[in-house]
Amino acid sequence: MRLKPDIVVTEKGVSDLTQHYLQKGGCSVIRRLRKTDNNRLAKVTGAIIANRPEELQESDIGTKCGLFEIKKIGDEYYSYFVNCEDPKACSIILRGASKDVLNEMERNLTDAMCVGRNILADPRLVPGGGAFEMELSARLMEKAKTVEGLLQLPYMAVASALEVIPRTLSQNCGADVVRVITDLRAKHADTSDSNHFLYGVNGNTGKVENMKELNIWDTLSVKKQTLKTSVESACMILRIDDIVSGMKKKSQKKEQSGPEAQPDQETFGDARDG
Repeated sequence: MRLKPDIVVTEKGVSDLTQHYLQKGGCSVIRRLRKTDNNRLAKVTGAIIANRPEELQESDIGTKCGLFEIKKIGDEYYSYFVNCEDPKACSIILRGASKDVLNEMERNLTDAMCVGRNILADPRLVPGGGAFEMELSARLMEKAKTVEGLLQLPYMAVASALEVIPRTLSQNCGADVVRVITDLRAKHADTSDSNHFLYGVNGNTGKVENMKELNIWDTLSVKKQTLKTSVESACMILRIDDIVSGMKKKSQKKEQSGPEAQPDQETFGDARDG
């Protein structure tokens, strides 16, 4: 090739004849690469992905990679692009005794990286251990007292639903659920304490403690999305329930009206026979 690259990476296949001539020219080939991996590789090396070989320019060649090497780990061979000048992507290789262990490690790593991404996107945090949910529950209960009539029922329903989170945490750690929830509710109701909103359930001891002192936090973006999803799910269930109940009422009316119409038809038939 006129550009004389050291390695060619493509998402498509490469014929044996092409590989032969590239190898004679001192050029390695990686073929059938996934598109996501190809995009990451372009970021690492500073290359620009070209759709056709005829369109290649010298500016498209990535020159920011220091070393390309192949290593064997276990029974598999892996290609490495290392010593890059300005790396903007990387690969993480996980190893484990079995597929189940590897899958669990991958899930944990994905969750950890998503937490880091959420913090970078929105660095606002809220206290964990059920403190955020209990604080919302306490404020909604106060709001319900200021609303008259049946309109206060939605506030009370959402407030009681939010208490499920600290209740579940206390159940998981084997604590006395009634006592813990009562203490936690009292802590959040005492607005004279400036740190009342920081109290949550310690998952190790099962006691009500200050989450700021324990350094237990949750990302606000995740909490907001959780609340939105919960409300939307509840609305969907209510809509489905209305539709199902309406269909049941229609079927009941048809069943009630059916037997009443049959005797009339029989009497008309008897009259004709007579």
